[in-house]
Amino acid sequence: MRQRFVDVTTELLDVHENLALVTADLTAGLFGAAREKHPDRVLNLGIREQLLVSVAGGLSLAGMRPIAHSFAPFLVERPFEQIKVDLNHQDVGAVLVSAGASYDMASGGRSHQSPGDVALLSTLPHWTIHVPGHPDEAEAQLREAATGDGLVYVRLSNQSNAEPYGLRSGPGFRLLRRGRRATVIAVGPLADSVLQATEHLDVTVLYAATIRPFDAEGLRAAVCEQAVASVVLVEPYLAGTSTAEISDALIDRPHRILALGVAKEELRHYGSPRQHSIAHGLGPAGMRQRINSFLSP
Repeated sequence: MRQRFVDVTTELLDVHENLALVTADLTAGLFGAAREKHPDRVLNLGIREQLLVSVAGGLSLAGMRPIAHSFAPFLVERPFEQIKVDLNHQDVGAVLVSAGASYDMASGGRSHQSPGDVALLSTLPHWTIHVPGHPDEAEAQLREAATGDGLVYVRLSNQSNAEPYGLRSGPGFRLLRRGRRATVIAVGPLADSVLQATEHLDVTVLYAATIRPFDAEGLRAAVCEQAVASVVLVEPYLAGTSTAEISDALIDRPHRILALGVAKEELRHYGSPRQHSIAHGLGPAGMRQRINSFLSP
């Protein structure tokens, strides 16, 4: 996904004269050709992430459309105050594009992991939050964001589904499988694992490549025939991040929720991304076990 981001952004800089790219060393070397062609619009600030967001805010105030890029913990967590004050409070738009989702950078240790990024941004209003599950989805989301004027977060990952499920449906959830006992929401790159985990289970599977705004109408339509709506939420970041959205969508009817995702507990061994997925119960076997327990009478 990150290479696709480089290729598409390089192309967009040639097409849109108001587009600017701001980096903090990460990936900056891959934008050498773009920087040579557009030295006034491709800016590398070094490892100064708070400045990264503040410069993006200033560019937006000056009428530019900024794209700011770094690892997720350095793009969202470290400069969160600047996001809150220099973007939201100033009522300006920007595109934040992160890499290293959750534990993609497992070998970098806890400092390079950010499972709480979507939850943190969800405390602020007016953000569109994309969680692409395939490079084609990331490209489509980036192209749309580059020509808009709002606040957009594109969360790139090293993990990917076999196909871009989100391209066929437009906004909102895409129906991947229909069943009667529960509705499973699979977010971004976890879709293939969810499909494997729920094989032969009598459940509906919905796919989301965009999680904010939340598709409340799509969820209500999926659970309309259930007396008590049973919803399993599977997110590739902090478990429970979108449970409030589900509760708000189903506020007028009985419902129950199983939230699967990255646990709050500290894993103090680096390991690999696959080992982290298994440890957090996000492998197909772990998910199937918890979903079966949730569905048991």
